[in-house]
Amino acid sequence: MKKATTDGGSAPAFQPSSSSALALLRQLEWRVRHAVENVLSGEYRSAFRGRGMEFDQVVKYEFGDDVRDIDWNVTARLGEPYRKKFVEEREVTLMLVFEDSPSLQFGSAALSKREALLELAGLVMLLGAVNHDRVGYVFAAPDGYHLKEPVRGRGPILHAASTLLGMPPPRLAGDREPESGAQPPVIATASASAAGTKTIRPAPAGTAANPVAGFRPGQSDIPWQLLARTAPRHSILIWLSDFPPAEPPEGWGVLRRRYNTMGFRVDDPWDRAFPSADSLVAYDPLAGRLVTLDGTAAQRLAHTQWVQRRSAAFHDLFPDALSRLVVSTEESRLDALVRFFHARMKSR
Repeated sequence: MKKATTDGGSAPAFQPSSSSALALLRQLEWRVRHAVENVLSGEYRSAFRGRGMEFDQVVKYEFGDDVRDIDWNVTARLGEPYRKKFVEEREVTLMLVFEDSPSLQFGSAALSKREALLELAGLVMLLGAVNHDRVGYVFAAPDGYHLKEPVRGRGPILHAASTLLGMPPPRLAGDREPESGAQPPVIATASASAAGTKTIRPAPAGTAANPVAGFRPGQSDIPWQLLARTAPRHSILIWLSDFPPAEPPEGWGVLRRRYNTMGFRVDDPWDRAFPSADSLVAYDPLAGRLVTLDGTAAQRLAHTQWVQRRSAAFHDLFPDALSRLVVSTEESRLDALVRFFHARMKSR
């Protein structure tokens, strides 16, 4: 049975290591404080200015007013031009949906996709704190979800961010039930083309380890209906996920109309290009077996097709190019956010 918690829940579904997560968040805040307060703050506020407006009243059109605000129905009825007047909302509600999955634990180098995506989530929450917004999140994993209703203020937001960053990853196939507070083991993958053992995470999707179209092992159950009751209309909804090829969730069209939706994804280099090594023997924790990646034409074709399906599904979820952010684990997440918000600001 699925486990779920909210701030008012009596039995938590997860036991995050809040002390280590808070220390990590403080280190992150220290590293990006200057950029957040002096660079990203203005970009962030300008990027969301359009959705932070609400209708006030209809007034006569005057020379110099934006013609895009003309209310043509009222103009036709009264015989002279009228425009809609808007007022800026005093605050923005930022809601993060972090969809955790075993595939996020993959990393061909020192950093896993999950670690990079959590860092991206932490940066966005810090932005919300700097701009005096209300920030909340939903953390969804295969064994349950945790809902944090939007809060305001640096202290409460940092506490919420530390809780999110401290959530343990989903257990992998073959893992024993961890003891309280224990972290799941790291998967060792032996390289057949090099001596010794290389420690990495699960084998990448879109290869022989996971060739099935639309297959979502360990799929998280995101409580979209509960989220719609928690976040007010016109909130900024940022969905952070691995986004494997899959159909949009039920009611996604309604959510897109209700919220300003964005999708943030982190890619490993192996997600984008098949590994160049001659032969790799990897353990696939999603299937619970060893697989050999020997770079055959069939494996490379399967990977290419998976990349295409994944990209198409991501575009279907977020048709507007300015609502999609894809970052590599080898790329600075902070720099990527600066470019993302700057591009949105220029489009206004």
